[in-house]
Amino acid sequence: MPFCVQCGNQLSAQDKFCAKCGTSQKGPAGPPANFLDSISQRNMILFCYIPWVGWLASIAALGSPRFRADNRVRFHAFQGLYLFVAWLLVEWVMSPMFGFGGWPGHFSGFRAIPFMMHLVVFVGWVIMIIKTSHDEDYHLPVIGELAARSAAEQH
Repeated sequence: MPFCVQCGNQLSAQDKFCAKCGTSQKGPAGPPANFLDSISQRNMILFCYIPWVGWLASIAALGSPRFRADNRVRFHAFQGLYLFVAWLLVEWVMSPMFGFGGWPGHFSGFRAIPFMMHLVVFVGWVIMIIKTSHDEDYHLPVIGELAARSAAEQH
């Protein structure tokens, strides 16, 4: 049996107002709202550039019916996804290629190449977070062109 939200008086299930204090009673809660329906365009774009986990937001934006016709969000989702792919290429291809092959006790200057490439990708994420937080659209040199093509092909 329900109780009044204001005074605690016992109510019947059909009561819309409390008989004692007159306070309007809340109805049953509806289904939870979809998170992507309540997020703003700017915040969705920012989420796409969070280092190492922005790819999740990018995939959510690309798969969401809400952002299906929004070319701006789709462009940034592709660009954020391609930045993550660039990070993976450096991590899985470049690092092993330049990290091995030296002899014990010998420092290889080639290990600096994957480090610098990781730094470039990370700086790309930071630049994009700053640009999108100021509501500016910025196309990264190579990745931006790929993202623009991918966003255009979807329509």
